[in-house]
Amino acid sequence: MSDHDLSPEINFWGDTPEQDYFTLKGITGSKSYFTSPRGLNLFTRSWLPSSSPPRGIIFMVHGYGNDISWTFQSTAIFLAQNGFACFALDIEGHGRSDGVRAYVPSVDLVVHDLISFLDSIKKQPKYQTLPRFLFGESMGGAISLLIHFLDPVAFDGAVLVAPMCKISDKVRPKWPIDRILITISSLAPTWAIVPTEDLLEKCIKVEEKKPIAKRNPMRYGGKPRLGTVMELLRVTDYLGKKLKDVSVPFLVVHGSADVVTDPEVSRVLYESAKSEDKTLKIYEGMLHSMLFGETDENIEIVRGDIVGWLNDRCGGDRT
Repeated sequence: MSDHDLSPEINFWGDTPEQDYFTLKGITGSKSYFTSPRGLNLFTRSWLPSSSPPRGIIFMVHGYGNDISWTFQSTAIFLAQNGFACFALDIEGHGRSDGVRAYVPSVDLVVHDLISFLDSIKKQPKYQTLPRFLFGESMGGAISLLIHFLDPVAFDGAVLVAPMCKISDKVRPKWPIDRILITISSLAPTWAIVPTEDLLEKCIKVEEKKPIAKRNPMRYGGKPRLGTVMELLRVTDYLGKKLKDVSVPFLVVHGSADVVTDPEVSRVLYESAKSEDKTLKIYEGMLHSMLFGETDENIEIVRGDIVGWLNDRCGGDRT
C-alpha cells in the first residue's frame, strides 16, 4: 500500500461528501493504491452493491486523459446499483497514479498492470465464481481488447463504449508527417506538442455539462505527448489487424456523430469479430461522451442497453 494522499477530493456531483453520496445511491465505495509488479503506485476504486451480494464483477478501463474519480464514477455507481461489483484504476500517467501526466510509453505494460490488478480481485473467494466482464471507454476499449487477447477465455463478456479500435484514416497523420513524428518522438517522447483541439468540446453535447467536465482537477487538457500519440497509433494499427480474432461476447455502443473515435470502425469490429455473441448499437446523433455528455434521456437509453445486455449474461456462476 502506498503512502499517497487519500484525502477527500472535490466531486462532480457537488458538495455531498463522497461516502454520504455513495450511501444515498445505495452502494459501497472504496479507494486505495495498488502496487503493480513493475513498482508503480496505481490509484484504484471499487463500487459495490450494498443491499445484496453482487451478481457479477466488472473491470472498468477509462479513456485517454481521463481518470476514475470524476464523471467516470457515474456509470460505475449505476452498475453497482444494478448488482455489479465494479473495479477500476487510474492507468499510468493518469489521475492519481504514478507517471508523467498523460504519457503512456507502453500500452503493453499498462495491460500487464491491469491484469495484475484484476488477478488480485479475481482470486478473492467471494468473487471467484461470479461472471466477469470488461468495460472500456474509448482508449479503454482498445485496452480491454488487448486484455482479452492475452487470455481469451478469462471473461464472460465485454462492453466497449466508443472504443478506439483503430485511428481513423480521416484523422491519423499523413506521410511525411507521420515519419517526422516517429523520429521526433524517439528523441523527446514526453514533448506535449501534437496539434489538436481540446477534445472536450467535441465529446460533450449538453452545454451545461461542459463546465462540470472542465472542473475535473485530474483532467489532462494539454496537447497530447508525442510518445503517447505514437504508442496509440502503434496499438490501434495492431488492433485493426486483429479485429477478426476477437472471440469474447461483446456489446459495442457508439454515437453516429462521434468525431473522436470512428463509429465505422466499431461497425468493422462487429462485422469482423469471430465472436458468436456480438451486439452493435449505433445511436443516431450522439457524440463521444454517451454516458455523461448527452441529455439525461439519451444517457438512460445507453445505460439501459448496457445493463440489459449484462443482465442477459448473468444467468449463473462460472464453472
